[in-house]
Amino acid sequence: MLEFSNVSKSFWTGQQRKVILDRASFRVELGNSLGILAANGTGKTTLINMMAGLEKPDEGEIRKNCRVSFPLGFMGGVVPKHTGMENARFIARLYGLDPDYVEAFSRWICDIDEYFDMPVATYSQGMKARFSFSLMLAMDFDIYLIDEGMPSTTDVEFNRKAGEILQERLKTTTVVIVSHKPKVLEKFCRSAAVLRDGKLHFFDTLEEARRLYDYETQG
Repeated sequence: MLEFSNVSKSFWTGQQRKVILDRASFRVELGNSLGILAANGTGKTTLINMMAGLEKPDEGEIRKNCRVSFPLGFMGGVVPKHTGMENARFIARLYGLDPDYVEAFSRWICDIDEYFDMPVATYSQGMKARFSFSLMLAMDFDIYLIDEGMPSTTDVEFNRKAGEILQERLKTTTVVIVSHKPKVLEKFCRSAAVLRDGKLHFFDTLEEARRLYDYETQG
């Protein structure tokens, strides 16, 4: 379970205070994937980062008694001057996993040949996305966090292979996905919430959430 209890988060933009969450309380139960619709600029990434523990709330408490992934595409913890191999083994140790397995799995998923043994700083954006995705898939989490869907790469074969593994993994795990596109959520979630004005409005169905979201963004 992942639980937010009276959590508040805001930022000072230089001109005004931008509220991301205002005393929000909710929980994500294992087995019940959740989609969150939020317009651009409302704090989607901040919310996902708080779930992952990458950002702290101003007030309230975030409790986790399960394994929660880092956000899909997140490159924090990866040291650019180190090789893909070195980074894979280092991150495996951080999570208490077998470095040999994580290295081998990541090398297979990435399929970037000799670049895996070169510094990550030399990678193209597509290679970095593939490497980050491979690290997440190499680890066994209870809840996977996705910000705006799968990372974009130009490699069709990688997208197919990684996508199939993710879809298979999600049959036995839980996903939380935030997006400004209702269509993205359809692949992963039946229930959904809408983030607006620092509040999360929960609905039993994605269609109900979509109606409120469309009214707010188009009305």
